Amino acid sequence: MALLGRNEASLQAAESLVASQGARQVLTLRCDVTDREAVERSVAEVDDAFGHLNALVNAVGPSSGGGIEDLDDAAWGAAFDAGVLSAVRTTRACLPLLRRASWARIVNVTATSVKHQSPPLIAYTAAKTALASVTKNLARSLGPEQILVNAVAPGAVLSDTLAAAVSAAGADGSDPVAGYHVLEELYGHHADLHRLGTPSEVAEVIYFCASEANSYMTGAQLNVDGGTDFS
Repeated sequence: MALLGRNEASLQAAESLVASQGARQVLTLRCDVTDREAVERSVAEVDDAFGHLNALVNAVGPSSGGGIEDLDDAAWGAAFDAGVLSAVRTTRACLPLLRRASWARIVNVTATSVKHQSPPLIAYTAAKTALASVTKNLARSLGPEQILVNAVAPGAVLSDTLAAAVSAAGADGSDPVAGYHVLEELYGHHADLHRLGTPSEVAEVIYFCASEANSYMTGAQLNVDGGTDFS
């Protein structure tokens, strides 16, 4: 397994976690996926270490929050660079390794907000919507090679960032039910399960999409959102 990311502390924490779950070999690489040359160097190291690649998961998300009058051209460019072009770069660089493998999958992490949009996150949702389109097109173009490409769309998940926001609102940041009520009250968020999701619940769906067990699903966007969107 290879883990690419910009933050050394996060990489080390992820390495420890996957190693504890039984990963036999974990390669961690500092890489800014907005830098084409850095991506190509990192993928070359993956090639040297493993010789092929069965699954590529693109999980980078743009961080630009704000409405139409809040964001300048640079912020829009940064949102699309991180949210869309990063996946394009890594996919392009990894295709030779995926083609060498006996089976291959690509999973792009989008968001359920692409279905109903969010004006306060206009650049974020635009970038994720574009990534959903890239996913569909890759699925169609790579299908004849039996490379399956799907998207996983998380809803409101109790990540570290969201947990901090829930705590700042005076609720228990570790409680998915309390966190849900905060988002419901402040932002009108709805989920039929009446709780937030957990990172592990999203990870399980990504794992299936990236595995050999997924043998006949491509071009799909799977909502992991507790019943926020049924379309």
